[in-house]
Amino acid sequence: MNLPKTYTEKNETGCCAVPNIDDWDEQEIAFKDKRFIRMYTRSFFFVPLNMSKVMTAIQKQAEGANATMPPDEAMILSRELSPWRAEQLYAVSKEVAGADNVVLSGSYLAKVFEGPFKNAKSWYDSLQDFVRSRGKIADKTYFFYTTCPKCAKYYGKNYVIGLASIN
Repeated sequence: MNLPKTYTEKNETGCCAVPNIDDWDEQEIAFKDKRFIRMYTRSFFFVPLNMSKVMTAIQKQAEGANATMPPDEAMILSRELSPWRAEQLYAVSKEVAGADNVVLSGSYLAKVFEGPFKNAKSWYDSLQDFVRSRGKIADKTYFFYTTCPKCAKYYGKNYVIGLASIN
């Protein structure tokens, strides 16, 4: 399956639109030369400490290069590297000079979750079970937190899309 749209047309907050979870859940998704810029966050036992600061910086970097994605293609992927550090990948429309540019290609199995961040460990385990049920092995695992905390509270749902690289 090609990459589905990440958001619907519904945006009541002026910030995050309602995510398009139906086209992502339990699907095989293909990234073909999908561009991102990368920054790292500090964590304390997997709880991010400086996420807001990093998200602001990475968004400014993309905007400064006129490389932001259209709203229905926007995404930020998060991957835990250790209990103390995570990488954040911000989708961009082109290479950004001076940034840590990353390109992802390959197949990913996607699964949608809903709930608070504290459920991340069970989401990870469930995603791994889903990958195994498809006869695959996960290489890297990313989570796409589809809305900011304020918008998740407004909409009453905190949807998170787990993506497991099966290259």
